Amino acid sequence: MRIIFSIFTATVALAFIGCGQNGDTQDTGGELTLLCGTSFKSPMEKLVEMYKTETGETILLSFGGSEDLLPQVELKSAGDLFVTHSPYMQKTEDVGALLREVPVGFLAPVLVVGKGNPKEIASIDDLAGEGVTVVLPNPEYSTCGEMVDRLLDKKGIKDTVLKNVDGAMVRDHAKVGNHLKLGTRDAGIMWNGVANNFADDIEIVEVPYEYDEEIGVSVMGLSYTKNKDEVEKFLDFVDKHGKDVFAEFGYVKR
Repeated sequence: MRIIFSIFTATVALAFIGCGQNGDTQDTGGELTLLCGTSFKSPMEKLVEMYKTETGETILLSFGGSEDLLPQVELKSAGDLFVTHSPYMQKTEDVGALLREVPVGFLAPVLVVGKGNPKEIASIDDLAGEGVTVVLPNPEYSTCGEMVDRLLDKKGIKDTVLKNVDGAMVRDHAKVGNHLKLGTRDAGIMWNGVANNFADDIEIVEVPYEYDEEIGVSVMGLSYTKNKDEVEKFLDFVDKHGKDVFAEFGYVKR
């Protein structure tokens, strides 16, 4: 048995065929397809490696944005498992596609700065400071961006902060980290787990959690799978190890 994390683009599908895959996402002869949001790349890679060590089963990895993977789940057209965060977890349940879920951690926006924090950023309010350059996730594409947008509005500093953003509104959280790593921005906000990937180059500023929402992360078995026994086997493995692995990679509430 193999578990495939798939983005299901035409290019990837052709690549799979070239590697001997049959391209059929629903009748895979025991192979599982695990759809995985890109924000969870690092912990899932480790879990997959651990699973291979324990079971000897090969796992092929590819990833996609949760917003891109969800339509496949809603149509029940692809996947045996889905790794994502709320609200996508709730949407999966709402369309009757949830078999069982295993909570593994939390996504939380964190305030990040370049090494040494030269502008001495100490709070989210400091993002409105004169001369502070800021990078933020785009609320059109990101749950984190939506949360930040609402918090800045509640604080009454949204317009001032957006002037400091000055166009540096990005879709990919890794781009927030790269801006700070390269020194093109002084501060930003990004998901905790992705910030952990940049630990050598940026710093997380410890601030109180001021957001109204709490964002959980789960590995979900999908109800329309034809391989329920194999799905349950993997979910049992995740139930045993998932929380520790996700915590190791920073997916915790601060």
